[in-house]
Amino acid sequence: MRLSNPILCLPALALCCAAALAGQSAPESQGPVPVFKTNARAVVVDVVVTKGNDEPVSGLKKDDFAVTEDGKPVTVDFFEEHTARTLPPGALKPLPPMPPGVYTNVPPAPPADSVNVILLDTLNSEGQDLAYGRAQVLEFLRTMQPGTRAAIFLLNDKLNFVQGFTTDNALLAAAINNKRNQVEPQKSAQYFSRSDAADDAEDLARLTAMMGSYASAGGTAGLAAMGAAQAQSASFQTARRVSMTLEALNYLARYLGNVPGRKNLLWFSSDFPVNIFPSAQQREMLNDNRVYASQIRKTADMLTAGQVAVYPINTQGMMNDHSMEANSAGPGAMGNIQAYSRESNERADTVFTMEELAADTGGHAFYNTNDLATAADHAIRNGSHYYTLIYTPGNTRLDGKFRHISVKLAGGHYQLSYRRGYNADDPSALASTGSSGFLAAASTGEKPAPPAVSDDPLRPLLIHGLPSATQILYGLRIVPISPQPPPDAKRAGQNPKLAGSTTRYSIDFLIRWTDVGLKEIDDKHHQGQISIGYMAYDRDGNAVNWDGAKQGMNLTPEIFAAIRKSGIPAHMELDLPNSDVYLETGVYDWATGKAGTLEIPLHPAAAVAASASPQAAATTNPKPD
Repeated sequence: MRLSNPILCLPALALCCAAALAGQSAPESQGPVPVFKTNARAVVVDVVVTKGNDEPVSGLKKDDFAVTEDGKPVTVDFFEEHTARTLPPGALKPLPPMPPGVYTNVPPAPPADSVNVILLDTLNSEGQDLAYGRAQVLEFLRTMQPGTRAAIFLLNDKLNFVQGFTTDNALLAAAINNKRNQVEPQKSAQYFSRSDAADDAEDLARLTAMMGSYASAGGTAGLAAMGAAQAQSASFQTARRVSMTLEALNYLARYLGNVPGRKNLLWFSSDFPVNIFPSAQQREMLNDNRVYASQIRKTADMLTAGQVAVYPINTQGMMNDHSMEANSAGPGAMGNIQAYSRESNERADTVFTMEELAADTGGHAFYNTNDLATAADHAIRNGSHYYTLIYTPGNTRLDGKFRHISVKLAGGHYQLSYRRGYNADDPSALASTGSSGFLAAASTGEKPAPPAVSDDPLRPLLIHGLPSATQILYGLRIVPISPQPPPDAKRAGQNPKLAGSTTRYSIDFLIRWTDVGLKEIDDKHHQGQISIGYMAYDRDGNAVNWDGAKQGMNLTPEIFAAIRKSGIPAHMELDLPNSDVYLETGVYDWATGKAGTLEIPLHPAAAVAASASPQAAATTNPKPD
């Protein structure tokens, strides 16, 4: 990979992406933009104020709010009220049409006060609960308020993009009903459910009965071993599920990173196995698992920076005692008394976690109700009217400690929802550490091995099917080079076993420079460091080729002036099979830890047509420096 001379490269790409990238600037209609010194750290707090039957409170002023951090008063530097703005169908205009072979990760949601994300969670749900939750989401979409902006994601073994932001409720419903999106009521193999626990208990009881008098005479070692094995298996499943859930929330926060305003995350699930800001007791329990603690902190920081408020919605509906159902042996049996106690504790834990998630992020929890469609409508209405308060903390130390935020109103009996604090982490320290880029793949056996996830900060973000990250916005053009290299030419890419008929593609980036941490060294130079990566997959999800590099930038005033006009350019070439592939592209900034990604489906016939277009002809094979 190389950073091309911005004066010479990609004029057509710059023109066609300019409107999309510029469209992400702060709109004048949103009021004055707060200005802070570059060495100041601003804290953003969204506050939902309701009264009575959760009715929003309007017309409050900055002086009505009193904010403290760790008990010390702070001054609100910026204040703004956000109200629900409904849009008529079709008002969410698509991005400007791109020439053939040109793409962008600019999110389609326009600058607005809030957007809504529906997360259907099969990883943490019972099969029957998921089926009911799915039906209730479809019912909600049928009556959704016109103009509501929403997107849909599915969580199973990974986070899957189902439908991007749109105000078209019919399009959202069609995406859920599309079998290709796999939004099916099937329990994940990772979820240790009520039925799994009942099966384990039944197996143990059956073995006890078979042992008969031998068990009562003291032959219980086998029973104890079986019980321990069951507990260990359940614990392993839960641990894996917690880690996968945290990863999914992290990816989702990256996807939402550059969507302006508040993001309301409507999380439909049977179980919520994570917390965002653990209590002192919970942190002590996490000390035995450093991976969890690190994952939780990173996820918390990402959700905080992205202004994501979590609205947990329990798909169990009315939380009944299953041990008391007709097919049970009744409360008189010792096993059912234990099951009743276990389920009671599980319900209490679920409710507690839901309330914690909502309180920590400024959302609201919904449980013990069968009307999930109304709960979803309530969540969206709750999160559409809020006040944004921005202040500069008196304690400027970035020591990683938790800072507690308290917001109060003078007068009135109101309910306030807002995130209760943040971790005072250094943003630059949050940048992932690892190698200098996509390493040469180690190949073992018959199949080549792509670089391990830990080898590059981009690698975890380039998994096939993940949603785009939008913390860094960019446009890119992908077309076959002309002329193609001879058949015996060295392959472009890092898969040493790429075989068969291939096409070499020219891949050119224009990255929005304001999303990258360019440090002014003196009056003559700006410096920065980015990584660009690619992973190509076939239709079965197998990696077929990959490449990438870490690139330092030392920009002269002339080059920096050109970058300010068009963006940061980069060029690379990659060989791909002559079949349908999915190309995952990504940019990572080492100064800020921000990332941008985009998946592009490539069809060989369409790519050849794109390379023959006049726009592509003007920009194919730009001259190097």
